[in-house]
Amino acid sequence: MIEDLRIRENIEEREGSLSPHAAKSKNSYGRKLGEEPDPIRTAFQRDRDRIIHSKAFRRLKHKTQVFIAPRGDHYVTRLTHTLEVSQIARTLARSLNLNEDLTEAIAMAHDLGHTPFGHIGEEVLNELYIKGFRHNEQSLRVVDVLENEGKGLNLTKEVRDGILHHSKSTEKILEGWAKMGTFEGEICRIADSIAYINHDIDDAIRAGIIKGEDLPESASVVLGNSRRKRINTMVLDIIEQSWTVSGKITGKPVISMSEPVRRSTNTLRDFLFDRVYIPNDNRVESQKARQTVRFLYEYFEENSDKLPSEYLVYSDEPEQRVVDYISGMTDQYATDLTEELRK
Repeated sequence: MIEDLRIRENIEEREGSLSPHAAKSKNSYGRKLGEEPDPIRTAFQRDRDRIIHSKAFRRLKHKTQVFIAPRGDHYVTRLTHTLEVSQIARTLARSLNLNEDLTEAIAMAHDLGHTPFGHIGEEVLNELYIKGFRHNEQSLRVVDVLENEGKGLNLTKEVRDGILHHSKSTEKILEGWAKMGTFEGEICRIADSIAYINHDIDDAIRAGIIKGEDLPESASVVLGNSRRKRINTMVLDIIEQSWTVSGKITGKPVISMSEPVRRSTNTLRDFLFDRVYIPNDNRVESQKARQTVRFLYEYFEENSDKLPSEYLVYSDEPEQRVVDYISGMTDQYATDLTEELRK
């Protein structure tokens, strides 16, 4: 019998060697609905698998990160961004002796509720929806309500906390960040920032919007002059500023950066806003995307009977139904549907 092998129990026992500040799966605060333990997977491993097999996760491959409908195979999508966040976060978690399974689950789910057309889609829904729209909150709604035919994924409290409180591009790195429920969640939040800053620089260079020599020299001196060097500097700095692999605390338990590295990282972030993100909003493709999301919202707000039937049972609020439907769309689906409805 598989139960006699005690596979899950052995994994849980090995988690005892993690940092005293790591989240242990057998000590999880649990799920909204109680479930029998899995014979081979811990609670956090089970969450990760549910996320990866979800429909929302698959749709990330056709959702924009920054550049809409780019001509090229190497631009970052919402899915490749998610995988990069997971890789960076897992490296940090392993080095700091935190729970790698929990870290991976949070990273894989953090953008499940993101709109089509990147932050442009999010901005439009936030403008139109009376309650406002934030993709981290929608990501939590995806795993709590929308997935699994309206039953949700019933994830653990620790993963749900990490999804809700991951980083926002409007926030500077480590400035005003609220305390999270786990250090694994904090790892994912900072990994998200490391990932998007570095791959967005590469994509902007690929698109011809900036050149490598345009990057602020003050940041390049500290972080390095290539993507590999920058990420390596940031990751090593976080490890050095936190605690040792053995879990011995070198100061107050915190996930942080040294001031020179943090300042240089924020310099790159500010540069991206000034030279890439804000100008990109004025491109033809971006304006078309904005019009597409606005059209869809106004159309389904006036024609709620045209919504797919399943969305009618996810919420009693008509506008929430519209938000749920549009935010789940891929770029191409939203574009094709708009063209069809305008005929």
